[in-house]
Amino acid sequence: MSDAAQLTITEVRAAAEAVKAAIDRHLQAVSSSTEPGDPVVVHAYEELAAAAIAYDQILYEVYDEVTPFEIPGDDAGAGYQGPDHPEAISVLIRRDYLIADPKRLRAQAERVDESLAPGEGAEGEVTAAIGVLFGEYEPDEIAARAEEFGLEEGDSTLWVSATEPADPGEWLPEPFDGADPELLICRFDVSEVYDDELDEL
Repeated sequence: MSDAAQLTITEVRAAAEAVKAAIDRHLQAVSSSTEPGDPVVVHAYEELAAAAIAYDQILYEVYDEVTPFEIPGDDAGAGYQGPDHPEAISVLIRRDYLIADPKRLRAQAERVDESLAPGEGAEGEVTAAIGVLFGEYEPDEIAARAEEFGLEEGDSTLWVSATEPADPGEWLPEPFDGADPELLICRFDVSEVYDDELDEL
């Protein structure tokens, strides 16, 4: 086992230990509280939630597994209200990128489409280069090769929702209007925020 792999597994174990310690602190705070809304309990709850999220995140990154725990947020609502056996699912994905290197982005697009050969003002034609690259490559490949394309990954989220079977082309005019939180089966978020929380732990 490489040193890098061993380090990663150590990080997973450290995150698991952080969850255990947070559970102990939360139980201690709850059992010692004498008033509703005790700030000590609230703080312990927030620490436990952060530890659980951090553990879930690194567990997924290293082992491609998740925990059965769901940490409710302010927008958690009533949770999933859809059918137990949906006839179809809809997968909504958002990935944000910073255009870190427009010249590199342009150069990669020129390799695909010779009509984008360097010329006057070529460096500023970023939108044309983006259209070429996303027309040529699958979104997953662009995500995997973001740096190569002059992009810097930002936050991303993937939603899997229950839906009704749709006829071809039925929802294309307004493809994202049907995102109903009550039909959300599962959601996976990737953000630097979670990395920062893990570093703090």
